[in-house]
Amino acid sequence: MHAEHVPVVIVGAGPTGLTAATLLARYCVESLVLERWEGVYPQPRAVHLDGEIRRILDRLGVGDEFDAISRPALGLRLLDRNLRVLAEFHRDPASGRNGYPDANMFDQPELEAILRAAVKRHTEVTVRGDVEVTTVTQETGGVRVDFTDRTTGATESVLARYVLGCDGANSLVRSSIGATMRDLNFEQRWLVVDVATTVELRQWEGVHQICDPVRAATYMRIGETRHRWEFRLGPRETADDYRDIDRLHGLIRPWTGTVPIEELELVRVADYTFRAQLADRWRAGRIFLLGDAAHLTPPFIGQGMGAGLRDAANLTWKLAGVLAGDLPERVLVSYEAERKPHARTMIRLAKATGMAMTDGGDLGNFLRRLITPHLHRLPGFHALVTNGETPPLRRSELVVRPRSPGGRAGKLVPNAVLDDGRRYDDIAAGRYAIVTTVEPTSAQRTQIRVCGGVVVVAGPTSELHGWLHRIGTRIALVRPDATVQRTGRDLSALCAAMPRFHTSDPTNPVDTLGALG
Repeated sequence: MHAEHVPVVIVGAGPTGLTAATLLARYCVESLVLERWEGVYPQPRAVHLDGEIRRILDRLGVGDEFDAISRPALGLRLLDRNLRVLAEFHRDPASGRNGYPDANMFDQPELEAILRAAVKRHTEVTVRGDVEVTTVTQETGGVRVDFTDRTTGATESVLARYVLGCDGANSLVRSSIGATMRDLNFEQRWLVVDVATTVELRQWEGVHQICDPVRAATYMRIGETRHRWEFRLGPRETADDYRDIDRLHGLIRPWTGTVPIEELELVRVADYTFRAQLADRWRAGRIFLLGDAAHLTPPFIGQGMGAGLRDAANLTWKLAGVLAGDLPERVLVSYEAERKPHARTMIRLAKATGMAMTDGGDLGNFLRRLITPHLHRLPGFHALVTNGETPPLRRSELVVRPRSPGGRAGKLVPNAVLDDGRRYDDIAAGRYAIVTTVEPTSAQRTQIRVCGGVVVVAGPTSELHGWLHRIGTRIALVRPDATVQRTGRDLSALCAAMPRFHTSDPTNPVDTLGALG
């Protein structure tokens, strides 16, 4: 049994694994993706991603294809058990600070089909389906991955410099490094219902959330003909109780109204246990955990799949830099240091949101009726619900900021439109960038070019100029994943702080001298 050598093995070809493989390929890093199933899992699961994740999809080269299968959501509507509106938070369906709508509804199998087609366009990626990984073992200088062809029964082995465990909640890779999932004390059983119909339901096209401890529920339109409902199950209820469309119709009738049952195609009825869990460690040597292998979140703020794509975007450019010799291997420590606290914060937010909507019995319902209609009056509350901005990353070697509060490092730079019509991401193209209101000297431009970086000069009327002013600085050093690494007012110091990073995206040959914004 000959052991093949590859730079990166990715276990799992779900959205997280395919995103990691495609991002690595754009840095010319070869990878082998091993997946238990031959094709796309056909059942819908995730249905929402925010503007930050839509921005990642654009880096994968599938943004326009995703737009064709998705629709922006108009916001959030909170209702009582009788479907009376308690509060409504409108979201502008046009572009947000990331350059795209802040809430996008979609069907996961359609997205996965797009991601699979995209990864095939990269010769650096090999996807092997119908194989089962059996062992993952650290060895000197690499990791051995053993797997079995599920069709022939043949066993094979591959040696990798690094392994990414994107193999879901029951991760074998997680077990191989001795990591365990730590419970964050949340567990609820819910019924998930997907229905297709060509009949127009004429519902408000945002998320409908019924706040009720007895039968909390969520409704969303996720496509031209697709609709999703989620209902909290009682102690003795199961999905089997609602597989009959007549009985199920009693739950969804408040939204379907007089639409005949015959016009409603039942796509899926399943019960899920929503959990809040976080792996106690995300890395052992050259093995990393991403996506559901590292974290599980309740779905109340629609961040489950997005968290995995954030993992991939955070780690892949660092791996590419290390493999190319541009970055020291110690920077890989920053992956868990940055992503784990961020994931924990988002899980806690989802948990708190779910509890606020479903806990408290009759007293909870009374308080919701009393308080919820006035939430929009709280300063900043509407923006908190609708703007889609997630918390900044914690301090690390690659997020440099003072220990005092208020530092802007760790946040994403806005994907602003520049004077020439392109957006920030079009110019940066997966590289380091200096965003500045100060015109660089020729020597400073040369220094940035030698490092493989790009300059974006924010003119006085540009969106980026206003952003720099709001965060109280003139210059920002921005990482290839669009995260601000550090800010300052001394351009020479920021230029000197830019690492050498020559693993540029070859599909986007932008002039490394930069652009005026």
